[in-house]
Order: sequence, then structure tokens, then C-alpha cells
Amino acid sequence: MLKEKLKNLVIEMMKLFPIKKNRCIFYSSYGANYGCNPKYISQYLKTSNKDIEIIWALNSPLKYNIEGIKIVKNMSLKYFYNLATSKVIITNFRTTRDFQKRKKQKYIQTWHSSLRLKQIEKDAETSLPKDYIFQAIQDSKKIDYLVSGCRKSTEIFKESFWYDGVILESGTPRNDFLFSITEVERKNIKNSLGIDDNEKIVLYAPTFRKENNLDIYNLNYNNLLESLKIKFGGNWKVLLRLHPHLINLSSNIKGQNILDVTKYDDIQELLGVTDFLISDYSSLMFDYSITKKPCVLYTPDLNQYISSDRKLYFDIEKLPFKSVLTNEELNNYILDFEINFYENNLEKFLEGLGSYEDGKASERVADLIKTICAGE
Repeated sequence: MLKEKLKNLVIEMMKLFPIKKNRCIFYSSYGANYGCNPKYISQYLKTSNKDIEIIWALNSPLKYNIEGIKIVKNMSLKYFYNLATSKVIITNFRTTRDFQKRKKQKYIQTWHSSLRLKQIEKDAETSLPKDYIFQAIQDSKKIDYLVSGCRKSTEIFKESFWYDGVILESGTPRNDFLFSITEVERKNIKNSLGIDDNEKIVLYAPTFRKENNLDIYNLNYNNLLESLKIKFGGNWKVLLRLHPHLINLSSNIKGQNILDVTKYDDIQELLGVTDFLISDYSSLMFDYSITKKPCVLYTPDLNQYISSDRKLYFDIEKLPFKSVLTNEELNNYILDFEINFYENNLEKFLEGLGSYEDGKASERVADLIKTICAGE
């Protein structure tokens, strides 16, 4: 109780300082990482406008040394000072009560997916904690701009976000990387993971379950790697990327040729080097579709998930990504995979979404920030 009172006192004191018109503060996943949409917006901004001061709030600031960016420890005095004095606040998750928006501040909510399969926010209200719902509703009142990746996403936001303000139909900043990644960048990312240039990568990136049950992630990795080798040739490595909610549990999943990358900051970099994606109900499938590379959904708990966890925005059988229920079905799908059939279905699906993705989303959001900072 005393700690909370002291924090509230600090927040009120910081409001005595003037807002700096060229200062912007960014954070991702409540300070857990330097990644997602805020990362790519800040990277573009620092190269296109040297006059804007870029602040990043991170839980472990000593891990990072990013040229052109000032880093503060999340929830520190410097954090509260910069939060209170920044002209623009950019994040990808809901803000908490610690962000008490001032009159001349602007808040850009980028969210953390370009589109989603599982229902979110108001649409999933009965599945979410009451405390989170309250936090989300309060956060929506603070938002000035909400970033959207496609027409379908805009429709979902209008229905689910408790928000009727400006939706910036810019595309998804973090997806710009999938348009621009170079061979040198691919090589450097793989080398940082200890993977040879000639090795191929299958990324298994499922979402979390309500009870944080790990039993559902029961891939037969040996058979998976054998099927991939038979179908596509080469040597394969499995990357395991669990949801951030499970960051402390991922090491419990064991297997030969499995590299746990759950703590890797930037999922977009992992998608950029992945040759085959296995997911389930995660929004990553829509980001990965930009690469046009194979993706399959391993959903052994499909009926249970829909009935007790989250309902879906799409009929999973009508997605261009095949849904399989067993390891046997997964291996058969790989062995029978037809790239032309997959690409044709994918193209038709993306056309129906009304995608705004073209590799220039960060530029559009950065231009908005420049305009805000140049104003009053």
C-alpha cells in the first residue's frame, strides 16, 4: 500500500515538468523486449529525423546498447519522468494506470498483430480476467491513433476495442522487415542462433492456453524433421517459440535438434529466417504469409479450444493454412505439400482481407509522429 502511494506521488510530481515537443517514449510487451511494432517505428524515426528524441523503457536496460536511442529502466524515476514529459507515447500492449495521459500528449497504440484468428478484447470478454477488461477499457479512452494492418483488422478493432477514434490504416510496422530482409541479415540472424547458413529452419510457434498447459505441444520432432528432409531436402533445425506468457516454462519441452528461442526479442527476425512455420491459433500465421512460405496449423485441441478458451474470427477450415489434429496428419501434409496450390489459396485469402501491407508502414507512422511533434 505504501509503495503504491509513493508511486502515485511520483506520477503527480512528474506532471509538474513541461512536455517536450520532440520527445517520444516507446515500450513493447510491458518493457519485456526491444521488438514488435514500436521497434521498427523507432528505427525508422531515428534515421529519418535526428531532431526527435527517442526513449525506450525496458525491464532489463543493461542488456541493450542501441545507437541513437536513450534507454530507461521500466518503472524507475527516469521512466516516470520521460513518460510524463513525452509528446508521443507508442506501445503494442494495453497501458496501465501508471500512464496518466496529459492534455497535450498523443498516444499511438500499435497492437501486437497484423490480424488475428482468435477473438480479442470485447469479443472475448467472457474469457478474459475482469481486471484486464477494466484496464483495456481505460486504455482505449487514452488512445489517439490505433494502427491497423488490413481492412478486416479495422473491422475487428471497431467492434472489439471499446474505441471509436482514428484508425491509422498504415500496415503493420513490424512486417516491414519481412519485405526488406537481406541475405546478409538472414545470415547474421542464423549465426546469432548458432545455425549454419545451409541449415533450414522449421519454427514451431504456438499460442498459450488458458491453463498454460504444455502437454498440447506434443509434436514428434524426430518424425517432423524426417518428413521435412524427405520433402524439401537439406538438414533442418527446429526453433521453439512459445508465447511470452510461457517464457519461464519453455525449457520444459525437450527434444533433439530443438532450439528454444522463446526469449528471443524479435519474432519478426525469426520469421525472416524460417523456411516452414508450424503454429496454431497465433496471429503469426498472417505475418508469415508475407513470405509466401509454407505454414501449417497443429491444432490437436481444436474443439476444446473453441468451446472453452477462445472463439475464432475465421472458420479454420477456410484458411489457406491447413489445420491438422495429429502428428500423423502433420507429416502427411508435409510429404504431400503442393506449393502452387498453397500459394493460390493464400493469394485469394489475402485479397479478401484488404491488406495494407507493402513494407512502408513504419514510414507512415513515423510521418504521423513527425507531424505531431511539429505541431503545438
